[in-house]
Amino acid sequence: MNIDTGANLPALRSHNAALLLNLLRQAGADGVSRLELAERTGLTPQAVSKITARLRAEGLAADAGRRASTGGKPRTVLRLVAGAAHAVGLHLDRDELTVVRVDLAGTVVGTRGVPMDLGAGVEAVLETVTREVSGLLDGSVLGVGAAMPGPLDHAAGVPHRVTGFPEWDGFPLRDALAERLRLPVVLDKDTNAAAFRIAVQGRGGESFAYLHLGTGLGAGLVLGGTLYRGPRTGAGEFGHQTVRLDGEPCGCGARGCLEALCLAAVARGDLDEAARVLGVGAANLVGLLDIDRVLLGGRIVTGATRPFVRGVRAVLEERARREGGGAPVPVALAEDGDHPVAEGAALLALAPMFGL
Repeated sequence: MNIDTGANLPALRSHNAALLLNLLRQAGADGVSRLELAERTGLTPQAVSKITARLRAEGLAADAGRRASTGGKPRTVLRLVAGAAHAVGLHLDRDELTVVRVDLAGTVVGTRGVPMDLGAGVEAVLETVTREVSGLLDGSVLGVGAAMPGPLDHAAGVPHRVTGFPEWDGFPLRDALAERLRLPVVLDKDTNAAAFRIAVQGRGGESFAYLHLGTGLGAGLVLGGTLYRGPRTGAGEFGHQTVRLDGEPCGCGARGCLEALCLAAVARGDLDEAARVLGVGAANLVGLLDIDRVLLGGRIVTGATRPFVRGVRAVLEERARREGGGAPVPVALAEDGDHPVAEGAALLALAPMFGL
């Protein structure tokens, strides 16, 4: 990321401190001993003691009791102090704004949500975001993660031509938000934010595709355990692959896009056809990337889980039978929270703190 979201905490300048904080985060309330931290990181016990002493002094780590040792005195166990700092996550959808505040463990401790028209104009959207975020800010907030439909340039913090909303093309949204909120801001696609959340929670495996069907259709890709954005941060524009050359027009200017066909089927009330179209796109990704799993999300999917999971699974099973390649790639519902995109955006803001 271009912005150091933990610039106000000296410990966060250390790569080794980030490694230890991430292990503390993963350990949860049970905590982890200094010896275990040394074993898992390859750091010397002396280095671990020095860094953890600093983390404790800054309020980021605390004792979590003692654990019996296989030899010698019981080990002191450390835990992450989840409430020591927070991040705010934004989901700027086409028709609503969701804002969450999460602690260092990723637990949501505050939410706000209002209708919002992404096409109402840049200034109107910025005013709405500023007003809603301000209600969740205090001195413990390290930074803000903002997620919106793509395509966009994650590195530059600039949206491109969002389908149906050309006025956002080239607008420096990340910097504009940072100036108004007076906090570091990271900008990413909604699908990337949701996929990152799944990866951080360890629920997706090493390589998976998160397919998000809501007001639009996109994908977040995690390959080899890492969120894949591509060299120009444009990967995952899943909805605009052409699957029918003479298909109906899409808002992007092309014809027969997966998004246009899928949303048209939803509008007709034909969820089985929408799921079949989504499955065709999923099968294309499986064939191209050899991923381990397909996860489905977005408001349309969560509103009709059974037909979408069943329909996409059926297409992938047929592909596996046709190709004789063994078991089909598993398909499952992704979300287990109310605001997966906004929560993922908040975790993106915290990512540098944990070396993620």
